[in-house]
Amino acid sequence: MKSFKIGRWTITVPMLAAGLVVIFLAATVGSVKYSESPTFCNSCHIMAPYYKAWKDSKHNKVACVECHYPPADKQTLLWKKFQAMSQVAKYVTRTYSSKPFAEVEDASCLRSGCHSTRLLEGRVVAKTGIHFDHRPHLTEKRRGRQLRCVSCHSQVMVGSHIEVTYDACYLCHFKGQGTGRDLKPIAGCTGCHQVPKKAFNVGGATYRHSEFVNRGVTCQSCHRDVVRGEGAAPRDRCVTCHNTPETLKVYDNVAELHEKHVTAKNIACIHCHQEIRHGFADTGGRLPSIKGESVPAPAVQAAAMRVPQDISNHQPTPTFECGLCHKDKHAGEIDFYSGRVKALGLPEIPSPMFLARVDCSGCHYQKEAGQKSADGRSEVNFVAGDQACVRCHGPKFEGMWGSVRSEVLKTEAALAAKAAETAKAIDAMPEAGRAKPKATLAQAQKVLGFIGKKRAEHNVYLASVALRRVDADLDAAAAQAGGKVADLSEHPLISGSYCAVLCHQKAGVKVPAETVKHKGKVMPHSMHADLMGCAKCHELGAHRKAPLKKGIEQVCAGCHP
Repeated sequence: MKSFKIGRWTITVPMLAAGLVVIFLAATVGSVKYSESPTFCNSCHIMAPYYKAWKDSKHNKVACVECHYPPADKQTLLWKKFQAMSQVAKYVTRTYSSKPFAEVEDASCLRSGCHSTRLLEGRVVAKTGIHFDHRPHLTEKRRGRQLRCVSCHSQVMVGSHIEVTYDACYLCHFKGQGTGRDLKPIAGCTGCHQVPKKAFNVGGATYRHSEFVNRGVTCQSCHRDVVRGEGAAPRDRCVTCHNTPETLKVYDNVAELHEKHVTAKNIACIHCHQEIRHGFADTGGRLPSIKGESVPAPAVQAAAMRVPQDISNHQPTPTFECGLCHKDKHAGEIDFYSGRVKALGLPEIPSPMFLARVDCSGCHYQKEAGQKSADGRSEVNFVAGDQACVRCHGPKFEGMWGSVRSEVLKTEAALAAKAAETAKAIDAMPEAGRAKPKATLAQAQKVLGFIGKKRAEHNVYLASVALRRVDADLDAAAAQAGGKVADLSEHPLISGSYCAVLCHQKAGVKVPAETVKHKGKVMPHSMHADLMGCAKCHELGAHRKAPLKKGIEQVCAGCHP
């Protein structure tokens, strides 16, 4: 038998052969082990984004093969190994696809030591506050589809690899379930969300969601900007994976498509469907008006309402969906409701209900047959009324909307008559001096005309400021013309006493104290309010905001020199 002498050692041929076999086996085992490591996966540059997604996720302690190789018999594992090695061969020969795809079986997720007890947990609450139960979603068909773990847990999402992709939830719960006031999400809003327990403050008043929910007020009455997009699956997306006419022919067979893609191939919904967004629109400006929450800044939100939005570009969408039925008919009403009428020189005073995101349908929910449309069909209008106040605020508000509207119309009529008197006084003066009072009168008429188109009741606070300004302008124009016009200071909307007269007495709000202290002096408050109204001394604007006017001492000095 041949042998080799190496130093003190004598090596025979069988020994050398055995040594080579050991080295080969060790190298093979080492290579196999290395090929199962995430570092090996990352050695191919096309895997870089997938490796980063895994590295930045909560699953970064779990090797790739733990998920991509499901627990199975040796034959299946060998087949998986062969597939993996074929991918390596394709990478070396540069015949690989630029869009690699790997499946994650449910068995990988539900194996012992991972999420084997997930189906036994029952209804759980996610960190986002969403209520969810895995069992019915995985063991029963949902909307006729058999879901898999990766239907909701995206395989590639940087920072959350194999974590919940809520886009899939939104597609299932909202797609085809109506829009606007007719939105009826699967399981309803409270199927996923609890009714918020935190109190929120709007316009100085504190409310709780349960107060409205218990009265039967739907979530859509206030929250109408929370679902955006239709979740369509355009044919164009099919060709990113398929390019044969025979394959594309099954595009209209929805059941077969879902069976092959969702159930058989574990393909996530978001690969085929366009996005449906759920949550408050990002308007870029917030007001800290709600305890623990935030409310859109009226200036920004009002701007969003008037600009057509492109959902595919992730732009803010309108809060108010009147445009679903009406085209370009209510811009003035929306401006007034949002308090954004700066073009008329008015201060920005949004309605408290606007700040609380109460949509148009919150009040306009009662159907009323309208006029015939151009094509002969009968239109349906959704009108507002006293019951809209009652269903949100309770029986104390019965008749309040009607009384406010009646007072608004009465004041507008009185101001229109006063404008006519002012115009006569201007016409009676020499023509050379008419320019200034005419301009003042025109400004008053412009504001009065704007709010006189059934807009004032959308925001009584801004309406009162506007009507007082109209009255002041008419007084100024008449004085410039040397004429005498009616004194309308007793009207609640002009005197500022509208809060107490129209609302507080009906709602049982405690009236201000008989006396108040100002700079150490006791003043008979109620007496002054009865004699002079509120607007003489206070800057009246938003709800429960009535600071004293600057230079109040001069106001007092007018009566108390």
